[in-house]
Amino acid sequence: MPLITAPNFDAGDDFYEALLAAHQGLDAAASAAFNARLILLMANHIGRQDVLLEALAAAGRANPVSTSTSTSPATTATTGSATSSDPVIAPTPGTASPRGPA
Repeated sequence: MPLITAPNFDAGDDFYEALLAAHQGLDAAASAAFNARLILLMANHIGRQDVLLEALAAAGRANPVSTSTSTSPATTATTGSATSSDPVIAPTPGTASPRGPA
């Protein structure tokens, strides 16, 4: 089973708002620790090494070099197939989900 990069999100805006709320009040270190725990929980849920490695590669292509020290969650959604030319969308609060307007 390959990595799904086409929109496959149920209630994406609701999840994004919950993610922002989970980070509310956290400093940069606590936010990074929260993200690490969330990533490991999701990786455990996926469970397949091939899919996880494909996700790591896709995330690396989306932002190969970053010098930012943002405290907000780094949430991106990829569309299309998992290639080096995948467009990446960085959602912001109040924008439509990957499936379109709410």
